[in-house]
Amino acid sequence: MTGFSLTPRQEDRTIALAGLLGGLVLIATGAYDNSAMVPRWLAVLPLCLMAALELLRRSHPVWTVCLGGLVFAGNIFAGSVVATVIMYTDLLYAAVLYGPKRMPLILQLTGAGSTLVLSSLTLLYGTVSAALLVAVFAALVFLAPVWTADLLRRHRDEADAERLRAQQTALLSEMDRRGAVVAERARMARELHDVIANHLSAIAIHATGAQSLARRQQRPQDDPLVEVLAVIRENSVQGLTEMRRMIGLLRSSGGGEAEESYAAPELDAVDTLLENARAAGQDAGLAFEAHELGERGDLAVPVGLAAYRIVQESLTNALKHAAPGTVLLRLTYRAEELEIEVESPYRVGEGRVLPGARAGLVGMRERAALLGGRFEAGAHGDRWRVRAVLPRGLVAQGKERG
Repeated sequence: MTGFSLTPRQEDRTIALAGLLGGLVLIATGAYDNSAMVPRWLAVLPLCLMAALELLRRSHPVWTVCLGGLVFAGNIFAGSVVATVIMYTDLLYAAVLYGPKRMPLILQLTGAGSTLVLSSLTLLYGTVSAALLVAVFAALVFLAPVWTADLLRRHRDEADAERLRAQQTALLSEMDRRGAVVAERARMARELHDVIANHLSAIAIHATGAQSLARRQQRPQDDPLVEVLAVIRENSVQGLTEMRRMIGLLRSSGGGEAEESYAAPELDAVDTLLENARAAGQDAGLAFEAHELGERGDLAVPVGLAAYRIVQESLTNALKHAAPGTVLLRLTYRAEELEIEVESPYRVGEGRVLPGARAGLVGMRERAALLGGRFEAGAHGDRWRVRAVLPRGLVAQGKERG
């Protein structure tokens, strides 16, 4: 049996309706302050206003708590109704839970100030016991809901952070696993191509040469040596064909997944990197945007490869470490240089150390330095920025030759 649950809007309406009906019952029975002197309609007015604010407790928490304070003050002078007071404490609770991050501190300061002022006035014009009673009542109204909501919000934020960290760690593990598989397949393909395939090619070539020599010696076709040479050549050629097919399978993506090509990649493949990053970062709350400025033109092959690797490593680092938000890739092509800039939301104070931390930054800096370029990475406000400037020509090699 499926449990019944209310939507957020239905929950707000239920709270407002319950507070309004409860307050009307109290007013109808005269259970409010100074009921003999204050007319009932005057006590109903703050009650209705507070119930109306309850409908907006989630969507406009700042405005509702500010207006609710004025209504609460009016309720005190118009014959305090317990239901109106309770609804005001709920507005304080909702303001901390759904409002901006600085709201708990603001409400704690204002609540402590209100408690101090009310208890001081009571002590000045009344007795010590009355002042203590007012202080306890004011603390329950102004501070208790704020502290409760603040504690709940902290636990909720910590749970969200842990959930996000677990998702990103799982994502990193999956990326490392896929990278290890691709690297192993590429290594196997190179070994098969450089060793076994070359041996099979040599066997086929020698068998063909031996057949040519047999024909020049005018050996008959049914000669056992000629038949053996034909079998050797046929099997070596067939084995070489199968080996090349296997090498192609190892170098391909496998399983329908779009992996990096075995050939040296260039900036033309950045779109594929972005598509993979968008798919991988969707569950972690990350979006990716790219902008190109200027004409790309022709880039030296080492420059294109270095630029591709820097973009790839920057997007990978964003998937590992960035807070939820938009990751922006900007490629600026100038006459003499190429500028790469990747900005991602920066999570302050996390201090997370994941496998491979800082190694990617060192690698990107070395790639830029080998080409005579510049590289920098660091936090800028609430964003983490990676910036690399690469010369369009081979500046580093030119310096070495000079």
